[in-house]
Amino acid sequence: MSKNRITTLFDIRYPVIQGGMAWCSGWRLAAAVSDAGGLGLIGAGSMHPDTLREHIRKCGEATRKPFGVNIPLMYPRIEEIMTVIREEKVPIVFTSAGNPQTWTETLKAWGVKVIHVVSSSRFARKAAGASVDAIVAEGFEAGGHNGREETATFTLIPQVREAVDLPLIAAGGIASGQAMAAAFALGAEGVQVGTRFALTGESSAAAAFKQRCTSLEEGDTILTLKKLSPTRMIKNEFCQQVQDMEDRGASPDALRQLLGRGRSRKGIFEGDLSEGELEIGQIASQIKEIIPARQALEEMIRQYTHTIRRLSQTSL
Repeated sequence: MSKNRITTLFDIRYPVIQGGMAWCSGWRLAAAVSDAGGLGLIGAGSMHPDTLREHIRKCGEATRKPFGVNIPLMYPRIEEIMTVIREEKVPIVFTSAGNPQTWTETLKAWGVKVIHVVSSSRFARKAAGASVDAIVAEGFEAGGHNGREETATFTLIPQVREAVDLPLIAAGGIASGQAMAAAFALGAEGVQVGTRFALTGESSAAAAFKQRCTSLEEGDTILTLKKLSPTRMIKNEFCQQVQDMEDRGASPDALRQLLGRGRSRKGIFEGDLSEGELEIGQIASQIKEIIPARQALEEMIRQYTHTIRRLSQTSL
C-alpha cells in the first residue's frame, strides 16, 4: 500500500489501527499489531493508572514500532492517567467519550499526537475546533459504548468527510479488507478495527468470551443501556434483565444499580457468559476462528489489495 496521511502521521506501514478495547487491549495485543505494521493501542479504560504504566513499559519492551493509548475521557481518575501518559512519554493518544477540548491542548503541549473518536459530523467539527490531529468516525455497529445518534458507519463516514478535512479513520463493523476498501471509497484514510483484534490469540479477553463471540449469528448483539451510555453487547441473561427493566421504564439510577461495578470485567475478562456484560461488535457474526493478530492484519491487507484490483478491472 502507498503512504497516506494516516500512515505518515503514525509512521506505520498499514493504515490499520487496533481499537483500544477495555479488557481486550493489553500490551501483548498492541505490540503484536504494531509489529505487524499497524498501530496497536493499549486500552486504558479498564486499567488503574499503575496498571497502565506497566502495560506501556511492557509494550515498549516488546516492540520498537509506534503504539499508543486509548483513553475514555469520562474515566474517573483521568488526571492520574494523564500523568502516566506524560511521565511515560506516550507519543499517540486516542480520546473518546468526552469533550476533546478538555485535554487536547495539554497533550499536544507534551508532544502527543491526539486523535478523537466521534459518532457524528457535529462532534467531528467540535474535535477539529479542538485542534486534534485526526478523527475516528465510529458507527453504531461497533461493540461497547456508542454514540446516541445510532448512525451506521457507512452513512457516517461521508458526512464526517464533508464536515472536516482532517485525516479520517473509519470504525465500526470493519473486520475485512473488503470493508476497508469500502471505507476508503467513502473518504476514510484508515480504519480502526476492534472486534477482529478482540478475537485473536493476543487479546486479553477470556477464552470463554472469545469462543462465545465466534459462535454468534446475525442479530445476536443489541444496542442497549440507552438511558445511560448506549452499549452494544451480546444478548444473554444480563442483557435480558436490562431489556426488561428498560421496557418497564426503569430510571437511569435503577439501571446503574443493576449494572453495578465490574460488569464488563466479569463478562469479557473473567468469562461469565450469563451475568457478564459481553461487549462486542455486530461484525462478530462474520468471525469464526481465533487467530494471531498478525494473521488477522495480513489477511485484511491481502483482501484489501485483491478488492482494489478487482474493482479497477470493473467497468460500467
